[in-house]
Amino acid sequence: MKRRDFVKNVALASASLPFVSNGFGMQAIGDKLFNFSTGAEDRVLVMIRLNGGNDGLNTVVPIDQFANLMIHRSEIIVPQNQLLPVTPTVGFHPVMQGMKNLFDQGKLGVVQNVGYPDQNRSHFRSMDIWTTGSTDIDETRGWLGRYFDSYNPNYPDGYPNASYPDPFAISMGSEVTATCQGIAANFSHAVSNPNNSVNLFEGSFVNDGSYYGNHVEFVATIIEQTNSFGQVIHAAAQAGSNLSTMYDPSNDLATQLKYVAQMISGGLKTKVYVLSLGGFDTHDNQADALDLNAGLHRGLLQKVSDAIAAFQNDLQLLGLENRVVGMTFSEFGRQIASNASLGTDHGDAAPLFLFGTCIQTGIIGPNPVIPSAIPDQAGVPMQIDFRDVYASILRDWFQVPSNEVQQLFGHTVQYYSLAGWCNVGIEEQTLEQGGILVYPNPTPSACKIKVHLAEGRTSISLRDIHGATVKEIFDLSMGAGIHTIDCDLDGLSSGTYFVVVRNHGKTTVEKVVKTR
Repeated sequence: MKRRDFVKNVALASASLPFVSNGFGMQAIGDKLFNFSTGAEDRVLVMIRLNGGNDGLNTVVPIDQFANLMIHRSEIIVPQNQLLPVTPTVGFHPVMQGMKNLFDQGKLGVVQNVGYPDQNRSHFRSMDIWTTGSTDIDETRGWLGRYFDSYNPNYPDGYPNASYPDPFAISMGSEVTATCQGIAANFSHAVSNPNNSVNLFEGSFVNDGSYYGNHVEFVATIIEQTNSFGQVIHAAAQAGSNLSTMYDPSNDLATQLKYVAQMISGGLKTKVYVLSLGGFDTHDNQADALDLNAGLHRGLLQKVSDAIAAFQNDLQLLGLENRVVGMTFSEFGRQIASNASLGTDHGDAAPLFLFGTCIQTGIIGPNPVIPSAIPDQAGVPMQIDFRDVYASILRDWFQVPSNEVQQLFGHTVQYYSLAGWCNVGIEEQTLEQGGILVYPNPTPSACKIKVHLAEGRTSISLRDIHGATVKEIFDLSMGAGIHTIDCDLDGLSSGTYFVVVRNHGKTTVEKVVKTR
């Protein structure tokens, strides 16, 4: 069944859901999942949802506002001398040693006071706004789903295929994320455990052209796609590995991140992973009356901090740090004042974490200002719009042109330097110095070779660790400039190989690892 026919049948092609998405032309674009530049084809974004509304004032504590925080939340606030100081004016909750270490290593950033105008304090409506990237109540597509739709208009018909063998995005758990919802289908694939290959019964469906028949055929398409993607994910998990010993098996978020590292190391080309940790709706027992450093929030923050620290350690050991950027988000923060149940109620803005080697580190934005007297139910005012964070990551990490990014969002985007610059600098420097970029690396089956060539005949071969040529990849006359060449490793045993490029009397070598 054709996607447009299904959309017509279920009456989704209304004026509020046009087939031209915010000005994007609905054309197919070559072999790119996104309209990424070649410099961003191997990059990955990991998003962690802190479900329930995280209390930012108990997570990233503005030390310079501590006296007034004591006025409003003395029943739950961690004593100042127990905080982990990260700057002279900012401290982390004492249980966040893992993230404190990352901050000190230049691998963690904090974006302060993130939210949106006229904050809605309903869990459901606010999360709708965060996942759609829009305050328009009629918008049903996710902010990434809109972008996927604009360059893959026939999805899910014909996917996966040779150009798109892997899922566009993966939702860790049993449900797909609304962030990747498109017009007719969701672009993410739900994965609970990539090591378990689950096949849905496909059956034999015949479309008789009726309303019912069209719907049955669409469901059959989704089942077939789910099974195909499931096989690819399982193969990547089997080919991948984890090297960090820091993962706590009792930490469900750590387990999710461990699986993500395993799939990336196994060569899966998925660009976006969305994870979730619940429990942050801390209306009561957020802190322990007898020990303000204990309580529900402490356990949640420890899970987040330990999991991200283990994941970053794994990426470092796997040689994948420059390929992955991560961020956290929550539907809202909590109110400034605590309630009578040792908890906090729904609020407004809150801090957002960035993690990785290619992110803007440090504290981004000023500390929230906490007056000595506040209105009833006051929250932290927004200073940075969350949509600007999304837009900045699309532009800087995935190198999406600014005009296309702007069309995704209903307000004038303000960009921040949040991610991407270090990886781009490494890439440009490597190519300018005559080096080679091989990605994804490691890989289970295929990779791309990016190299700056002088005009003339160019040969590219693959050699094993003994120096023997195992495959001739390329031998043609090329024009001057940067070129990207496909390299197929199918049929080769797992192990280390070397890409050898001969061009204009110069030989350049780069290692590539084929996983099992």
